[in-house]
Amino acid sequence: RPGAPRAQVTVAGVVELPQADSLFQRVGAPAQSQPVAPPDNVVLLPGPLFDRLTAPVARAQPQALTQQVHVALDQVLPPDPATAFSQSLAAANNFEAAVSGAAKVGNNLGAALDAAREDAAYSLVLFLFLGLPGAILAAVVTATVTSAGSVRRRREQSLLRTRGATRGQVLRLAGVEALLVGVTGSALGIALAALVGRLVFGTASFGATSAAALAWTGAAAAAGIGVAALAVLGPVRRDLREATTVEGRAVVGREPAPRWLRFGVDFVLLALSLAIFWAAGRNQYALVLAPEGVPKLSISYWAFGGPALLWLGAALLTWRVSYLFLRHGRPLVARLLRPVTGPLAGTVAATMQRRRRLLSRAVVLIALAFTFAVSTATFNATYANQAEADAQLSNGADVTVTEPPGSAVGPAGAARLASVSGVRAVEPVQHRYAYVGADLQDMFGIDPATIGNATTLQDAYFQGGSASQLLDTLSSTPNGILVSAETVADFQLVKGDQLNLRLRDSRTNSLITVPFVYVGVVNEFPTAPKDSFLVANASYIAAQTGSDAVGSFLVDTAPGDEQAVAARLSQALGTSATVTDITQTRGLIGSSLTAVDLRGLSRVELGFAVVLVLAAAGLVLGLGVAERRRTFAIASALGARRRQLVGLVLGESAVVGLVGLLAGAALAWALSRMLVAVLSGVFDPPPAGLTVPWTYVVGVVAASAVGLAFTGALAARSSRRPAVEELRELR
Repeated sequence: RPGAPRAQVTVAGVVELPQADSLFQRVGAPAQSQPVAPPDNVVLLPGPLFDRLTAPVARAQPQALTQQVHVALDQVLPPDPATAFSQSLAAANNFEAAVSGAAKVGNNLGAALDAAREDAAYSLVLFLFLGLPGAILAAVVTATVTSAGSVRRRREQSLLRTRGATRGQVLRLAGVEALLVGVTGSALGIALAALVGRLVFGTASFGATSAAALAWTGAAAAAGIGVAALAVLGPVRRDLREATTVEGRAVVGREPAPRWLRFGVDFVLLALSLAIFWAAGRNQYALVLAPEGVPKLSISYWAFGGPALLWLGAALLTWRVSYLFLRHGRPLVARLLRPVTGPLAGTVAATMQRRRRLLSRAVVLIALAFTFAVSTATFNATYANQAEADAQLSNGADVTVTEPPGSAVGPAGAARLASVSGVRAVEPVQHRYAYVGADLQDMFGIDPATIGNATTLQDAYFQGGSASQLLDTLSSTPNGILVSAETVADFQLVKGDQLNLRLRDSRTNSLITVPFVYVGVVNEFPTAPKDSFLVANASYIAAQTGSDAVGSFLVDTAPGDEQAVAARLSQALGTSATVTDITQTRGLIGSSLTAVDLRGLSRVELGFAVVLVLAAAGLVLGLGVAERRRTFAIASALGARRRQLVGLVLGESAVVGLVGLLAGAALAWALSRMLVAVLSGVFDPPPAGLTVPWTYVVGVVAASAVGLAFTGALAARSSRRPAVEELRELR
């Protein structure tokens, strides 16, 4: 006690202080100041005893005593963390101004919201990146389905105009149809969304507040009605302005190539996409920028340009390739279809050539639906894999046993842990402190040959080589050491340089100089801090310092057994060591990656993607039904057998489906890589590669095949009707 003699107290119990950082924070310190670690030893005293023991201190050195008042607020904060952060910051400033500087505010609520607002911004970005393409694709599919009746509408409108209907009357009738389709579809969509929300997320609400829910519901309904209006009213207005009644009664005709095909719009969009992606990667942009303690938060929405333009450009390029293939590849198509259609292969190829514009649209729909399904699944799988890697990186392994400071437990202690039921592997890791010049850094001693048995080491953890390459180098260099990139830059190190570190010798309890050889760079390592640290061979450190004491044991378990094994280890070790498992760590680490839970959104998206793939596959044969019925009737009248007519449908769907899936696979690969690269700020550490959920991909391909086969079977039923009756209806 400053200014007073020592006082003796009786220890009545031992407590844990998980919020020691908040309890002993430097209240009023600048936001960017260097943080100070909380004290290691703390005594908690009852108020009266504390006042009695500190009374002499208050008289001799009153500045040695400080008083904190911890306050729980009952105010209702806005649902947006950024707005709530600004509000809490303003409230703290208001209080400090009201007391005229007599007190400082440690805004723990603001600190939590400061981190949460960045997570919320990443949530918004992920929602837009993953959800918006699906919404656009759904609108395209909806518009395609609605426009499938354009030929029927054109004939009916021409008949109405022939019988005296004015253009305004025709337009109003089309408007009523568009409104009916839009309102009915929107109502069903909102009801289905509420049901999905209740089943997946446990709530049918569309927002954090009633106003937000109303706004989202209104926006969804407006979007549905708008899609229907564009799909129905757009062609009607164009026909009323350009087409004659005779043209409107025409059943077939030669459609010109799209204008964008001649101007190379697809190549322009792809070039712009690559340019934006290159510029973003070159400038090392931050997708979400949230300066600590500053209310302003910004999101770089222009980063959406790269994936969006890639999506559009690749769709148009797919249209171009399929259109040109069907136009000029008639002999090749005929040869491919001959095993299925027999003598009708040339006829089928000619039919597909004449319907190339319609079939190219179907190819694009299948490609985009497959791209959305695969790219979304790949990103979600990569995200989940990295979330697990992030948790394991922070905890060290599935279960980590941390020895207390000063412990003399050596590597032999691993045998005791390995005997516990459920433990698959145990790896000891030394923890020391070493001076690099005047800089004190954490040092970890490992066995490079066996460290991978208990934990996962990704290539992204290292620079200048893969994880296996650098660990092999470390293993073959007994006095080798891996250092952080910051240390390499600060001390201008070159591979092979000797690095003299000061470590504490356990025999003399003094610092000694130990020479190491710099062999590589390590960015991340299990249990290591985010800043600079060192990794070396445990055997060399033990020989130089005279101690093989272990800092922690990394324990590998079977998936799902982490908590049970941790409980058994805690029971066996008692209070002699601290046991943590990866399940606890998932809820404690504060990276944006694990703070945003994509499991619910993933289930919705992946299910929705399968529905879109089925819808797109069905549209291959669902569009142009009347024209296909006419083809069936003519071919049947010319002597074609039913088996050949069925082969005509299946051959056409097989070609279109195969081209669409191949194009979708290529686009999904490119889009997945771009999404992961653009959203690199979400991943900590960044993934070494894409995680492809092959089971889901195979399921999507199977769903596409089922959709094509089902709609093909329905279309083939048209061949059962007599040819004369069919031609009479289609004349």
